[in-house]
Amino acid sequence: MTLHMKFIGIIPARYASTRFPGKPLTMIKGKTMINHVYDQASICKVFSRVIVATDDDRIAENVQGFGGEVMMTSDQHRSGTERCNEVSGKLIENGEIEISDVIINIQGDEPFIQQQQINLLADCFLDEDVKIATLAKKVKNNDELFDKNVVKVIIDQLGNAIYFSRSPLPFVRGKNSGEWLSVQTYYKHIGIYAYRGNVLQNICKLKSSPLEVSESLEQLRWIANAFKIKVKITEIEAIGIDTPEDLLKLK
Repeated sequence: MTLHMKFIGIIPARYASTRFPGKPLTMIKGKTMINHVYDQASICKVFSRVIVATDDDRIAENVQGFGGEVMMTSDQHRSGTERCNEVSGKLIENGEIEISDVIINIQGDEPFIQQQQINLLADCFLDEDVKIATLAKKVKNNDELFDKNVVKVIIDQLGNAIYFSRSPLPFVRGKNSGEWLSVQTYYKHIGIYAYRGNVLQNICKLKSSPLEVSESLEQLRWIANAFKIKVKITEIEAIGIDTPEDLLKLK
């Protein structure tokens, strides 16, 4: 790892979520969700800065209110990746970070993100060949395996992603689907990403790919364009809040 390499945590946050409008400002134990995520990220010693990236004044005001750093971004972004790229681009342009520094994209709806997960991602960049990294966890039951909202990932022997899918891959021939987990190890994707600044710029310039459109998974665009994604296995369960029902379950 370069001695002067910086790690910047960026938390993309938008108000206009289809399934849960205003999600970053929902209250959990006396604090907004975005406040919880920010606090969890801020205790990670690996970060030189943690920044919320948003297009919404209400979110920006809340972040400033609890003393966090926030940057306003365009409301035209299709993904959190693009929102991270805008902030990263500004930091590079201002000379605050180098293009080889690492951006870690922290999901704004995971108020219990763990320091160990972020450290695991950061360690990937001890290898100078790693350009993008993410996490996965072993699938434990059939509910997860066959849930189209749980993204599965196939990993090669070097620890790089071969493919991501909403379907349970691989298909096990000659076995009933209920037996698949007993003969094959499956991994589910944990949606936190890290990228070097120049690679983040490059992947945001790519056009959508047919695989990405079919599965509605942006990382397939990167793989289709020959970008390798290093995958580290975590034992820690990600607790994401996608809907108001998820919040009720949590409470």
